[in-house]
Amino acid sequence: MKITNPATGSVIAEAATDNAAAVRRKYEAARAGQRRWADVPLRKRLEAIAGFRERVVATQEKLARTLTQEVGKPIRQSRNELTGLLGRIDFFLQESARALREEKVFVDGNKMDERITHEPLGVVANISAWNYPYFVGSNVFVPALVAGNAVLYKPSEFATLTGLAIADMMHEAGVPRDVFVPVLGDGATGAALTRQPVDGIFFTGSYATGKRIAASAGQRMIKVQLELGGKDPVYVRDDVDVKAAAAGLADGAFYNTGQSCCSVERIYVHESVHDAFVAAFVSEVKRYKIGDPMDETTYIGAITRKPQLGILKDQVKDAKKKGAKLLVGGSVVRGRGNWFEPTVFVDVDHSMALMKDESFGPIIGIQAVADDEAAIDLMNDTEYGLTASVYTADAKRARKIMGRLNAGSVYWNCCDRVSPRLPWSGVGHSGIGLTLSTYGIQTFTRPKAWHLRSP
Repeated sequence: MKITNPATGSVIAEAATDNAAAVRRKYEAARAGQRRWADVPLRKRLEAIAGFRERVVATQEKLARTLTQEVGKPIRQSRNELTGLLGRIDFFLQESARALREEKVFVDGNKMDERITHEPLGVVANISAWNYPYFVGSNVFVPALVAGNAVLYKPSEFATLTGLAIADMMHEAGVPRDVFVPVLGDGATGAALTRQPVDGIFFTGSYATGKRIAASAGQRMIKVQLELGGKDPVYVRDDVDVKAAAAGLADGAFYNTGQSCCSVERIYVHESVHDAFVAAFVSEVKRYKIGDPMDETTYIGAITRKPQLGILKDQVKDAKKKGAKLLVGGSVVRGRGNWFEPTVFVDVDHSMALMKDESFGPIIGIQAVADDEAAIDLMNDTEYGLTASVYTADAKRARKIMGRLNAGSVYWNCCDRVSPRLPWSGVGHSGIGLTLSTYGIQTFTRPKAWHLRSP
């Protein structure tokens, strides 16, 4: 498998991929390894994860450069991801013992004692994503390992070098090689992995692939968690600080070149502040530097997957054809690598793919609305339901609007934010199940009910 730099198109490495037979052998090793790992005291498992954290800190700059080279993410944003990873690991280190401890839930005098224990699932398949491989991956493999599972970890083929670095650090930290097992390859390898008799499949990616995984897992009655796409909306009310809201939302839409499942993908602005907001938003976007991802001043990096350029071009063409007004960008940047200009449309509506289909790139549509009710209707007019935001000075009104939004996460005066302390989940085509929070630790276990009657 050739690994290319999306910013230049050049091959930077090659890696051997796992065929179906190799995947089966790795599964069998993980099955045997899991039984031994589950017997390791929780304290020792946590020590291994702490050792993994230490290695991330020690090699952070090297890891950031590798990530930027293979996914095209600006170097400062790669560093940000690694810094954020440390906080997530700290949460799991601090909260896992409490989340996994035995619970005594009822005692009837001296006779009946009812308890709950949390048993590991067994062997889990973790098919991860390229856009935030440290964030998305650690949401799964860290708590899974802590809970006593073995992990067959398939990094995206677009983040293979990062996946290998993660595996090396895990093994150096004391996680056995047959407990954290990297599986390398493209979709065919992933399909082979999902066919193994694993006890859970944790997937991050597209709705189409997630749907196939869910159908297969359902036939086998195994645990499945799917973190899929989003078409995340924001409503800007008429009482906002327009410049501050525009700056925050431009960052929410274009950070990581718009390649985030929770990127802002559509904005609804009260008609009384629409023009002022658009002017401030466009001014902000025009300041973003597009260029070499290794340049410290670059904000817009490369598009990781070349086929995505076609989707972005089609959305631009469709929006123009249906009457939208292009204010900024709208074109592929010619030359080596995969590049697309930061793009802003107004006069958009829901007949346009730009406002209905996931973009996953540096493109946004801004639509004027008459009032809160119109905004709520449009925000909920989607098959997705990952995140949704409201910008307003009115806290009471914000909570009322947020309570009516069909989304796994809702934000007031912020966006594109994930906290390890809160569950990360979606509704509709955005997926099923959850990661993060203490629930995201327990999701890698089976609760076992204990009925204990004294003689």
